[in-house]
Amino acid sequence: MDFILSGVAACGACLFTNPLEVVKTRMQLQGELKSRGSYQVYYRNVFHAFYTIGKVDGIAGLQKGLAPGLLYQFFMNGVRLGSYAIIETSGYIHTDGKVSTTKSTIAGAVAGVVGAVMGSPIYLVKTHLQSQSTSSIAVGHQYKHRGMFHALAAIHREHGILGLWRGSSAAVPRVSIGSAAQLSTFSGSKEFVAELQVFPEDSWLIALTAGMISSVVVVLAMTPFDVVSTRLYNQPVDHLGKGQLYRGFSDCFSKTLKKEGLTGLYKGLGASYFRLGPHTILSLLFWNELRKLYQRYR
Repeated sequence: MDFILSGVAACGACLFTNPLEVVKTRMQLQGELKSRGSYQVYYRNVFHAFYTIGKVDGIAGLQKGLAPGLLYQFFMNGVRLGSYAIIETSGYIHTDGKVSTTKSTIAGAVAGVVGAVMGSPIYLVKTHLQSQSTSSIAVGHQYKHRGMFHALAAIHREHGILGLWRGSSAAVPRVSIGSAAQLSTFSGSKEFVAELQVFPEDSWLIALTAGMISSVVVVLAMTPFDVVSTRLYNQPVDHLGKGQLYRGFSDCFSKTLKKEGLTGLYKGLGASYFRLGPHTILSLLFWNELRKLYQRYR
């Protein structure tokens, strides 16, 4: 039940934040491996990107990749949050009755790795679909998928079952670091806010406040890995399925840093917060409240 509640909570958040995921993906691919000023800027900031995509691709363009997005959130976060909930319930993350930062960080990272590996094929397809756009505002490599199932079938047909896990070398550090930062700060923040007694005991506002604190830490820790992950998933590949731009995680990281500087690794930071912030807050709030309801009525 922990796995199901976690998946439903993440899907609820995804419905609201998917347009921001589209914006974030486009901004992270804009000016790929090009120095500042040497490429055309289609998306000046998160608000301009939102307006441009809506105007050129239509409102439906802002919900591109929603189907794989929901599927990814259900399976990846269902496994990730469900695993963490089991670890938390077992008492592992507590030392002398208090949340241990070290233990909760390790537990979050382990849960994140399991979720990332399982959800990688769906994330690959989601990235391809969200980067697809009208040629006048296209950034990054443009795949021609007609939908989620067409994309999965096409990738499998061309590159086999392992082709579906292409880019997972970036997904593991991305999600494990993000998960460790998110879940450790959420558990610690929830305990801290509860001890302040600002809100009534068991109030949903405690989880909301903890989610807001957690989201800032997550975005700062995760954005460089998110940029690398997006680029590895979206890069063109040869007939053998090998990337034509990057050999792997470290190659993409170093090339981006060399060509675009540190700011290149933080491309789309605003979009990342507007997407990851609300998603972190909503998914953790839904997760916390659903678990409380289940405990109350089971």
